[in-house]
Formats: sequence, structure tokens, C-alpha cells
Amino acid sequence: MVACALIPRFELRAALAGRREMMARPVAIAPEPGGVQVIGDASGAAEAFGVVAGMRLGEALGRCPTLALVPADRQRAEEAWEESLATLEGIGAAVESERPGEAFFDLDGLKALWGRPERAVERARRLLGQGVHLGAGPTRLCALAAALRSRPRRPVSAAMISERQARAFLAKLEVGVLRDRMGDEWTGVNLVDTLERLGVFTLGDLAALPSGAVADRFGEPGLRAHGMARGVEKPLHPRQPRAELREEIELHDAATAGQLDRALDLLVDRLLANPLRRGRSFRRLRIEARLAGGGGWRIEAPTRQATAERERLLLVLGPKLGALPAPATRLALRALELGEAPLRQPTLGKDEAEERRGRVAEAVRHARAAAGRGAVLRVLEVDPGADVPERWATLTPFPEDRS
Repeated sequence: MVACALIPRFELRAALAGRREMMARPVAIAPEPGGVQVIGDASGAAEAFGVVAGMRLGEALGRCPTLALVPADRQRAEEAWEESLATLEGIGAAVESERPGEAFFDLDGLKALWGRPERAVERARRLLGQGVHLGAGPTRLCALAAALRSRPRRPVSAAMISERQARAFLAKLEVGVLRDRMGDEWTGVNLVDTLERLGVFTLGDLAALPSGAVADRFGEPGLRAHGMARGVEKPLHPRQPRAELREEIELHDAATAGQLDRALDLLVDRLLANPLRRGRSFRRLRIEARLAGGGGWRIEAPTRQATAERERLLLVLGPKLGALPAPATRLALRALELGEAPLRQPTLGKDEAEERRGRVAEAVRHARAAAGRGAVLRVLEVDPGADVPERWATLTPFPEDRS
């Protein structure tokens, strides 16, 4: 039995932080620049006009000309959702979550801790608060649909769909529920729009089609949607809990390209000196920014091979800053995937420079072990020509591999 914890319009609420009164108006999350031109979460007032998440921007504006668009703030949403996931993991749940506001976990694995599935669901409801919708079923799609139909104040049993009821329950759902379930946003939008043009309006209609005909017309995505309509899905893939490895710096509104580079230097030094790293290398990093005009921005930077060398990390991360769409007030660097500690190849001959670097690195490690990562610092020039002296330079952790 799979449970679904759902907080509707989670990303929209995060984007409107401090402006909750806009939820009473027709408002939706704008498409990302250069991305698929479909809207994100929509308010209840917008849904009254027929505007829903995953709809094409042109159609949404045609249905509701007064629709207000706000930029997404995925960084704020992810930070808030991370706290909710940690809460679910605190009751012993192995959580799978691909987007903020939506999480799945296996109830069978919680029987030893909580007994009946209803008790585990009720415990999750109490910890996550009154705004969460909870549902359970044999598959993700069934659990999600049950959560959508549930109400936070109703009994838990009303949102529990048994395996015998699943097929009939899914058959009544509109095919639009697959719009954001295909993994790729563009694939989901095209698939649903095509199915509706062909007269397939419910999952029951889709499940009744021959699998060969679906495969011939839609290929692998169609077969995956056909399986979900029939109640067949892959097992859950819970995430691995990880320590937060992130560094952030505040910028002034008029930060230039050179100052952004210096800020990135500082973030890399701090990340390398973070004690949570424990000597491990980096496989995938993400630059995050809080934009001056509102909203957030982020971009991932995978490394060709796991590394902890400062120069290589800057070569990977530096070009990514060119994609920053607007001035930023905050810049952050987050480690998404870590590798093993980098191996050191011993030399056959004596190299004085190498020996010196090794002694300096060892001394830096001993100092930080005794007094923290702020024990050994170096001066980093940020903006020597600034009118404010505090912007001329800053202190950054001394890199261990620096000669």
C-alpha cells in the first residue's frame, strides 16, 4: 500500500510568500524562461476559469485574460518541502518525492512501528499540519487521486483505496491527471492533449485500448500511461537521506560579473572547508540565486569526474553564472551528489613543492579540527574600487591544496 502526502499549490504558496492575499485572485506560476510554455500551480480563482497546472500558456490566457503570472521560486519551495520530508522520515517512512508538495511512502514498511496503515497516515497528518491531503492506494496514481479527493478534516479511512477498488476508482478519473505524471513535462502535455483530441477522456477509456495500438501511436510514454491507467507502476524508489551541504552569500543589487566570480570563489572555498564534506569529492553541484526582482534561479553543474580540486570546480561552475537572468541579492552553492574521497597518487621521487603542499594541507586540517573551519583564512578581493570599504575584500577559508 502506497501513501501520498499532498499539499496543493505548494509551489505557488512559496512563490507568493508575504503576498498570500493574491491567492484570492486568478494567479498562476509563469513558465520558466526558455522552458516549456506551460503554467505551474494555479490558484482556486484561476481554476474557476478552467485554468489548471500544466496547461499551455496561450490557452490559460485565453480562458482567463486577467490571469496574473508570478515567477517560480523553486529554491524557497524546496527548502520548505525539505522540512516536511524530514518530518515524514522522522516517523520511519522511506520517502520518494520528485516535486515540492508531493511525496509517496510505503505503508507496509511501517506496520512494525505503527500497526494498521491508518495509524501511520494519521500520524503523518498530525505532524504535517492541517493543510496536507493524505491518500493511500496500491499505486502512486491511485494514492494521488485519493489524496486529491480527500479533505484534511475528514476521517482517514475516506482516503484509503484498496487493491480491489483501485481499477474501478482509476477508470473514473480524467485523463488530464497524467499531465504531470510522465516525468517529462512536454511529453505529458502532448500526450494528454492528443488523447483528448482522439476522444479518450478518462483513464477507463485509455485502459480499454489495446496495448499494441497504444504502443504504435505513442511509443514508450504511451505504454507507461496505459500501465498507470490499468494500475501497473514501478516500485517506489525512496531517496537517500543526506546531510545539508550548502553555502550562501549575500550580494548587493549592483553586483557586476567580476564580483559574482569573486562570490563564487568564496562559496567554493567555504564548501570545500565545510566539515560535513568529510574529505569527499563532488559529482554534481547546483548554483542557486535569489533574484532582486523576486523569485529564484538555479542551474545544475555536473562534473565530468568526481573532484575536490578548487580550480576544476571553478572551471565547471564559472560559465554557469552567465545564464543568470537578472541581478541577484543572494548566491548559494549546494552539493547534490558526493563521491568518495579523492585518491592521492604517491610520487617515486622527492618533490619539494609537493611535500610543502602536503605539510600545509595537513597543518590546515589540524587547525580546523581544533578550532573550526574559520581557523585558517585568506583575504579575497571582492570589489577594490567600491565606495564602501567593507566591500573591498572579505575573508575566505584557506584551501588545503594551496601552495
